[in-house]
Amino acid sequence: MLNIKRQVEIVVFLWIGVNLCGCGGNAWKNRLKSVLPEYGHRNWIAIVDSAYPKQSATGIETIATGKGQLEVLDIVLDAIADAPHVQAMVMVDAELDRVTEADAPGVTEYRSKLKAALKGKQVKAMLHEDIIGQLDKDAKMFNILLLKTDLTIPYTSVFLQLDCGYWNPEKEKRLRDTMAGDGQPE
Repeated sequence: MLNIKRQVEIVVFLWIGVNLCGCGGNAWKNRLKSVLPEYGHRNWIAIVDSAYPKQSATGIETIATGKGQLEVLDIVLDAIADAPHVQAMVMVDAELDRVTEADAPGVTEYRSKLKAALKGKQVKAMLHEDIIGQLDKDAKMFNILLLKTDLTIPYTSVFLQLDCGYWNPEKEKRLRDTMAGDGQPE
């Protein structure tokens, strides 16, 4: 029989191992919960398919979730909605609309479910390479969290560029107009 000290060491070792490898299934959720309060405008969270590359830029952190893409997307969107300091500008790959069912079985159903998941949100479609280029550029100054899912349909990544949750372009324009005219705020 093991002494109590050795039992505690084994339990701690196993707990650390499960949490570091993500085997507990919640490591990515815990990381999201940890970084979201630190993130602000110009940070990104991307929910990507299983073939998405692990980018080497130092500002990009990649976590394999082991979960479905739409499940991860829903959890991330809910977390952002609950965070008053940020909102998400949604970008998807423009190529997704052109992927055929013959080439990627399940893509039609996926597009329908993605549309439902993003209902009410403004979505911008951009070429995949352009989005990756923007991520690389932004990673030089800002942190990016990539949540890799088990989805095996191409061009299904959803990119969330964070913006200020309590300020918007209209307010910014009024501020800049006031500053340009040397006017005083009301």
